[in-house]
Amino acid sequence: MDNSTHNGIVSFIWGIADDVLRDVYVRGKYRDVILPMTVIRRLDCLLESTKEAVLEENDFYEKMNITDKSGLTEFTKYPFYNTSPYTLKKLLDEPNFIKENLIDYLNGFSDNVQEIISKFKFRNQLETLVEHNRLYSLIQKFTDSDINLSPKPIKDKKGKVIQPGLSNLGMGYVFEELIRRFNEENNEEAGEHFTPRDIIKLMVNLIFMPVKDKIQNTTYLVYDCACGSGGMLTEAENFLQELATGMGKKVKIYLFGQEVNPETYAICQADMLIKEKETNNIKYASTLANDGFPDLTFDFMLANPPYGKSWKVDQDNILVGRKKEIKDNRFLVKHQGEELQLIPRSSDGQLLFLVNKLSKMKDSTKLGSRIAIVHNGSALFTGDAGSGESNIRRWIIENDWLECIVGLPLNMFYNTGIATYVWILSNKKSAHRRGKLQLIDATEWYGKLRKNLGSKNCELRGEDIERITEEFMDFSESDNSRIFDNEDFGFNKIVVERPLRLSFQVTAARVQEFGEKMGDELLGVVEILRELFGEEVQWDFNLVKRDFEKVLKEQEWKLKKRDLDLIYQIFTEKDERGEPVVLKRTKKEVIYQPDVELRDTENVPLKEDIEEYFQREVLPHVPDAWIDFDKVVRGYEISFTKYFYKFQKLRSLEDIVEELLELEKETEGMLKEIIY
Repeated sequence: MDNSTHNGIVSFIWGIADDVLRDVYVRGKYRDVILPMTVIRRLDCLLESTKEAVLEENDFYEKMNITDKSGLTEFTKYPFYNTSPYTLKKLLDEPNFIKENLIDYLNGFSDNVQEIISKFKFRNQLETLVEHNRLYSLIQKFTDSDINLSPKPIKDKKGKVIQPGLSNLGMGYVFEELIRRFNEENNEEAGEHFTPRDIIKLMVNLIFMPVKDKIQNTTYLVYDCACGSGGMLTEAENFLQELATGMGKKVKIYLFGQEVNPETYAICQADMLIKEKETNNIKYASTLANDGFPDLTFDFMLANPPYGKSWKVDQDNILVGRKKEIKDNRFLVKHQGEELQLIPRSSDGQLLFLVNKLSKMKDSTKLGSRIAIVHNGSALFTGDAGSGESNIRRWIIENDWLECIVGLPLNMFYNTGIATYVWILSNKKSAHRRGKLQLIDATEWYGKLRKNLGSKNCELRGEDIERITEEFMDFSESDNSRIFDNEDFGFNKIVVERPLRLSFQVTAARVQEFGEKMGDELLGVVEILRELFGEEVQWDFNLVKRDFEKVLKEQEWKLKKRDLDLIYQIFTEKDERGEPVVLKRTKKEVIYQPDVELRDTENVPLKEDIEEYFQREVLPHVPDAWIDFDKVVRGYEISFTKYFYKFQKLRSLEDIVEELLELEKETEGMLKEIIY
């Protein structure tokens, strides 16, 4: 289907919304009617030619009391059917019974279509449409001869094509364009329902092209954990099928997906039905809370999951108890002898979708699994060492799964202009990629759209996709391609401690505070302090602690630890000139008590020795510092800006002055006009 035909159908359907639904629905609610009617009309067109044969066979089933009517699909040649005597066009013959007959028509669909209609909640709209006398005109518009949603062309009496047929792929474009327009009307979040086709084409290039020579005569499973209306699955299947055919291979491809939005799930289900795919392979539920395929692994996986979106509603299915222990094995892994928690902040769950995919990789095949997924910038660097985000990056990179990250141009998506990136992962890297990670800066490779589509003002042209793919396949250094060792993105976060330094002094004010907090029963302790250390004289805390506690023991004062701590708190103060407070002494060393207010951290690159870094970067500035090796944590982060920063020369002072003078000339006299 060419673009003009596609755009004509979309415009016609969009016009139905304005012509029929105006003043009945607010614009944001047009979709509740138009999208299900588009699906129903498409199914209606597909079943039209076999209607009589299906009704005849259904009469036989009724007479024989046969309840299983799945055999009707042999007549429709599609995995669905409708046993109602009506078609949408026939409904127009009885305008006075339009609602009753439409309900009968809807009830006649097979169960798989019933689920689609139910998820659209289309029956809920009928009362409103009838009340405002719009149902008849709605059906009349969708069955108009000026629009053809059938795969067969409409011809005149001489056999000339009046309206070309609409292929399954073309129908998918119509669905997605309608959704895009409705999303724009409702100002919905970016990536909520579908991904632009140019992005999908890049993704399928990057996961399939490197392995095209390895495609075999076999079955491949393709999975999208946030499948929306199914666009990625469709493109992936078409691309893989073309590659296989070009290589002289015969492959079977099965598509699997999961979607949480009922409306887009319904569209995806309809799309699968139309293409005669297995609709049971598309699950309706949250991927994070209720994994639809816990026991399956997949050959190829794609996704554009929601980013910057809270996943709190899914937490109870992943975390349990007051301590929030992880009960979902996808997000708690054994890695290098330790238990690694892969739980990011509750405000952004995008990386959980990637973890879900990684849990479904195949190890039993030579090809393994290949993944393409879209993330925004926060997935690259958000989260300190030991956080869920950093742990996920660590788990991925230390397992050597990440092949490449491609930085995309801004304004690539319909409702957002933020920076986005395509990640390419595989658990069977080719030999020359092992231990390496490639970054590609494609932010300047795009073409401008003649007309903005929401926030999307540019697209990846064919040459841009080809250029990115070539950079990826070449795997070499260039201005836009950088290759690093995996370790280049890792660091050890060390905790730098400095000793607590205190001085001790008995003063009248402190004695009064002590009495107020401790009461009269411990005033004898104050007398011990006075006898040992006098008043208004500063003492080394280590000396005070030793002598004071020795006397307490001799005089059999059995103070509770909290009372002793309070005494030290009242009669001491920080003193940077004081001696470090000794925590304990061993035969080998003296261990000092750290000052939590002076505690600091340093990120030491993995390729550097921690001690050497500490000696060079820390000790010259704070000679009394030490490292708490029990608190060393490994982290990973990736910064595109760091590796692809291009210095922009500052404008000269002369240029700025000249521009200001020009502006002054242009605005001369305007201020007087405003004031006077």
